[in-house]
Amino acid sequence: MQILIIGGGNMGLTYAQSFLRSHITSKENMMILEKSPEKAVELAKKDIGTVYGNAEDCIQGADLVIFAVKPQDSSGLFEYIRPLISDQQVFLSIMAGVKIETISKALNAKKIIRAMPNLPAQIGMGMTAYTSSDEVTRIELVMVQNLLNTTGKAVYVENENFIDAATAISGSGPAYVWFFMDAMMEAARGMGFSESESELLVSQTFRGAVELYSKTNFSCEEWIRRVSSRGGTTEAAMKTYRSNAVHEDIIAGAQAALDRAIELGKN
Repeated sequence: MQILIIGGGNMGLTYAQSFLRSHITSKENMMILEKSPEKAVELAKKDIGTVYGNAEDCIQGADLVIFAVKPQDSSGLFEYIRPLISDQQVFLSIMAGVKIETISKALNAKKIIRAMPNLPAQIGMGMTAYTSSDEVTRIELVMVQNLLNTTGKAVYVENENFIDAATAISGSGPAYVWFFMDAMMEAARGMGFSESESELLVSQTFRGAVELYSKTNFSCEEWIRRVSSRGGTTEAAMKTYRSNAVHEDIIAGAQAALDRAIELGKN
């Protein structure tokens, strides 16, 4: 299977490296299309496949074409490659907000998969939600799922609307975690810890809490009850968070991200 990744940025590079590291494909079957000459030179040095500067030189030989470019660049890209594609090619898009119908009409293509990964894919700990048009075969879908799983975990959703929802939860989600971590680190520094001590205290606390959660069947609320004691320190923190509606604010933030994802799709 010949794979062409259009866009050699963070996610394009992540995919190329993950696919090769898992031995799911080889350098001989990997192509990258990068419009920036400077970036193309840097990609070529990484020895992760053949790097091209023009679609005419590579797109017709690809079985799977991955769009790893910014959503605002999609219209120009589609217009550029439309005369070069065939109806047997599978197209995988990770562009936020760009719907399957939009891609289908712009390219006059049928086999389209839309996915939403997140940044931890760079270290093999990503979360990707994906869906597809009806014309994608089961074999093709399994093929793409295997590729996506090289960057972490992937879940198929039947309704494309859930891709926008996944964008708001797992796509943007790491930023929510880092926002909370940053606040805790600031609190630790305010209590007298050094910057390195604050980072260690907070990062290891998050790592341990997530790992503990993943190894049991307890809900988050059950874990909060287990770590809280009447009149204790955790209870004091939880009362402050609840009185300031932090829980509701987090939900509102995720909803704002969803609203923006839907808006991007309309544009």
